[in-house]
Amino acid sequence: MADAASWSKKSLAAQALGRIDPITKAVVPPIHLATTYIRDPDNAYSSGFVYGRPDNATVRQTEEVIAMLEEAPAGALLFSSGMAAANACFAALSPGDHVVVSAVMYWALRNWLLTEATRWGLRVETVETDDLDALKAAVRPGETKLVWIETPSNPLWTITDIAGAAAIAHAAGARLAVDSTAASPFHTRPLTLGADIVMHAATKILNGHSDVVAGVLAARADDAYWAQVKKVRAGGGAIIGPLEAYLLNRGLKTFYVRAAAQAKGAADLAERLSAHPRVTRVLYPGLPQHPGHDLAARQMENGFGTMLSVQVSGGESAAIGTAAAVRLWKRATSLGGVESLVEHRASVEGPGTPCPPDLLRLSTGIEDPEDLYRDLDEALSAAHR
Repeated sequence: MADAASWSKKSLAAQALGRIDPITKAVVPPIHLATTYIRDPDNAYSSGFVYGRPDNATVRQTEEVIAMLEEAPAGALLFSSGMAAANACFAALSPGDHVVVSAVMYWALRNWLLTEATRWGLRVETVETDDLDALKAAVRPGETKLVWIETPSNPLWTITDIAGAAAIAHAAGARLAVDSTAASPFHTRPLTLGADIVMHAATKILNGHSDVVAGVLAARADDAYWAQVKKVRAGGGAIIGPLEAYLLNRGLKTFYVRAAAQAKGAADLAERLSAHPRVTRVLYPGLPQHPGHDLAARQMENGFGTMLSVQVSGGESAAIGTAAAVRLWKRATSLGGVESLVEHRASVEGPGTPCPPDLLRLSTGIEDPEDLYRDLDEALSAAHR
């Protein structure tokens, strides 16, 4: 788009940066499925494409949209899943490197770090990163190479000060990576707050339709570490497929509309459920009583996200019973889709989970908030009969 600098991110996302196919003049970018490419007569690859494993034109197009959304000078890299994207950040380090990660974070990544990553030499330390004093004490100058935070953290939705964490990491000679899946660039752009890497499980709100598994990294600096991340993706074959990249690009076109509706719905539900007689606590950074509310208000825009958790009176059985009784909400893993999802996370995460047994995680979709509330209200009543 010739005058892209004059348009808002919402407009650029809606038109996938406004590119028109040069051959057909189509307003929708084509899907490039080719796995191999013709060499030039001089044996070079003037097109810039060699083989489908390290690179693909459809993937590049989608990466450019996400890099625009995240204000990432070094660009973005798409992966086959959020886990693949996160793993690449740690695989780009060296055996023996020390990393500090959030104690409360996406459970599958936490387990992988504490079991698999340590097997090939990473020294992994967990800390409550919303406590900057604790984070500073955990970081070892000259030894710590990466600080990994998740904010808001899944599923307790604690808030970590991104700028503060970046200052601590950089003072120790480390990089800061932020899992911003729950926030999305609609609410937070970590790179503008000092982070070096931002990661998303793009399966979630970036795609928004529960039909693509994808991950993405975006970087502030095109340095040696970012080059190593690229090598990890290319060598490990972790790139996303072109069809999935195309679908993700399609989802990004409605990202701003979806995220706004979902955030409004989440805020409405959080406020109403806070007064519900069968709910003992609502975890949502948009509520004034949330411990991280003031910080969230400073580093988040356009609301406080699409996710919340509730603790149900009556304990675990009542929480599971509530999830069993919903009709409009769907009992399913994941988040960020247009359909609202409810999940008893302690059952999913198993032993060692930080989730209270009475907790239900709610991902707000784009349905009528009144319908969503009524369905939960009826399910809570049914679980307490």
